[in-house]
Amino acid sequence: MSPLASRLGDGKVILKSLLTVFLLTSSWVSVRADAVSDLKQRIQDAHGKVIYVDFWASWCKPCRHSFPWMNDMKRKYESHGLSIITVNLDKERHLAEGFLKENPAEFDIIYDENGDTARQFKLKGMPMSFVIDRSGKPVSSHVGFNEEKQKEYENELRKLLQAGMENQTLKKEATNEQ
Repeated sequence: MSPLASRLGDGKVILKSLLTVFLLTSSWVSVRADAVSDLKQRIQDAHGKVIYVDFWASWCKPCRHSFPWMNDMKRKYESHGLSIITVNLDKERHLAEGFLKENPAEFDIIYDENGDTARQFKLKGMPMSFVIDRSGKPVSSHVGFNEEKQKEYENELRKLLQAGMENQTLKKEATNEQ
């Protein structure tokens, strides 16, 4: 069992269940669906890619460090199939805009001033992120961000991206042999 899996324990089963329901059923959304529907659509649009979904707010100090890292991940791995989607949870959009002036984003941002997505995903802290593999299966969640964690997160993304590339290469080779 990986160190990540052992830390998630039973929470991983709950995470998979929540994300699977979120991704597969539109009837699950019973609250105001603006940000929730937007996030669901963006995740569906990115199907076939490794997806990093990050929840953040302007008051979150670790979020200030995660933005340069996410920009770097996008530049390094977008061509290999990485998609980064972030959800801002500030109640007032001007707070997020001020944050973004100091911490520019090169990735998609969904604004959720009502916190609907946070309730749906049952966030445990900030920032909190979820990783979804190329098949659409949720594989992990992360709470917090620091230098040590960014290396762990990048290694996880790199492994998922490489696994996907190997699977695509095998599929192409199998098709060519027929």
